[in-house]
Parts: sequence; C-alpha cells; structure tokens
Amino acid sequence: MTADIRLLVLDIDGTLAGVSNQINAPVLEAIRAVQQRGVAVAIATGRMYQSALRFYQIVGSTLPLMAYQGAFIKDPNTQKLHRHTPLPRQLALEILAYLAPMEANNDLSIHLYIDDQLHVRAIIDDTEAYAERSGIRPIAAGDLAILLANNVAIETTKLLTLSTNIDLLTDILSHLGQRYPTDDLYLTRSVEYFVEATHPKANKGEAVRFLAEDLLGLKPDQVMTIGDNYNDLEMLRYAGIGVAMGDAPEPVKQGADWVAPGVEADGVAMALQEFLL
Repeated sequence: MTADIRLLVLDIDGTLAGVSNQINAPVLEAIRAVQQRGVAVAIATGRMYQSALRFYQIVGSTLPLMAYQGAFIKDPNTQKLHRHTPLPRQLALEILAYLAPMEANNDLSIHLYIDDQLHVRAIIDDTEAYAERSGIRPIAAGDLAILLANNVAIETTKLLTLSTNIDLLTDILSHLGQRYPTDDLYLTRSVEYFVEATHPKANKGEAVRFLAEDLLGLKPDQVMTIGDNYNDLEMLRYAGIGVAMGDAPEPVKQGADWVAPGVEADGVAMALQEFLL
C-alpha cells in the first residue's frame, strides 16, 4: 500500500455505475478486497438519499451516506441524520423566479428535492427518464414557487435544472455564478445536462472533510476519493489521493492526482489496484 489510506470515498454515476446503472463485478471485487484490508468505504453522490441507498448496500458501506452533494448526510444503519444544509428559502425562490420564463417556454425543467422526495411542476419525458434511472417516483406539484411560498416549513435540500440545451445551462450557470457569491450558493454540474444548486456548505469536499475529520478522526492524507465530474472536484482536491475517471472533463482531471480508465473500463478497480491492493 503506497499510503496509509483508511477511507475510500466513491461517487456513483460515471464512477461506480455507467450506462447499465449497475456496479460491474471487477469493481465490486476490488472494493471488497480493499475493505478486507481495513479500508472503510463511503458513498458521496449528487443523487437523492433514497436513490443512492441501493449502491450503498451493494458496496457494503457501514458509514453515513453523503447524498445531494453532501447537503444530506445520514447513516442508513442507525437512521441518524448527521447533517442537513438546505438551500436558504429566499435563494430558492429567487432562482425559481429567474428560471420561470425558461421553464414556461419548455426550455428546461426544474427539480426541487424536499424531504428526500422529488417535486416537479409536471411529469414530462425528461422527468420520466431521470426517475427511472434514479428508481424513484416524482411528485407533480404544480407551480414550485407557489408550493414553497405557501409552506414556510418546507426545506429545499437541492434545486436542479435539467435541459438538453447545454449552452443554455452554461449561460444559467454563468448568470447565477455572477449573481451569487460562492459564500451564498454552491453551483455545480454532475452531468452536462444538469445545473445543481445547494447550500454553500453542501459540496462533496466539505462532506468528506466532515466524515473523515469530525466523525472518523482522520487526516486528508488518509483519504482517497474517486469521481468523474465537476461536483467531485472539491473532494478530489481534499483527499490525499484524488482520482478522476477517464471520462471526466479536462478541468476535473487536472484537479486530480491520478486519472483512471473510464467507468465502462472498470476504472475504479484499476485505481484500487494501483493505490490500495
């Protein structure tokens, strides 16, 4: 073993699971071998908690699960909610107001995550495809701004904008990034057709730091992280060993210590062989 790695943190989509939405046998075998050597395994994902549970169980993690980019950290074994950092209500309403004309024009759809449930204005094809991959049932809630405004107790864990118009999403990301400082809002993309907004403290780097240091008493150089997209950058930079998948965008690869083969080539298994086995 090249380093004293005690914690391995894995992203799901594009890292553990590719097109099949399953974990390939070689990857699972490598994870099992790492666990037998005493390395704890955790999941950090942009996915909903309920959507990530299947992968959590398959890899046999015993640690809290970091969902929604780390906005929601809960232990499936004890049901203890360690951390929930929802989007400030006023911010969520402002973003909804900004996106409303584009949504009315059917240029994009908006997902609001409340109480680990997906709320949408209406269930369209995009929503169906997302829900099928996530294994969840969306709630058609009508006007989301009205839903929020009329229910002061609602806490929005994450707001996601989904569109096939990648240029539009790039413009939205740029506009919101200029309007809101990073101290107020965390913006990222987990895939190119999503823009995701969470509380500024809700990113995978902060989530992994919380798990490693506050809960496990580890140092960054005892942590290895593997991810494939912009929402993984913070945790790749935090860890002693940060591995980007071969399909990752160039800035993500540049932020990593090592680049593994892509998800369809079982890159996670290769990375574990390289560093831990």
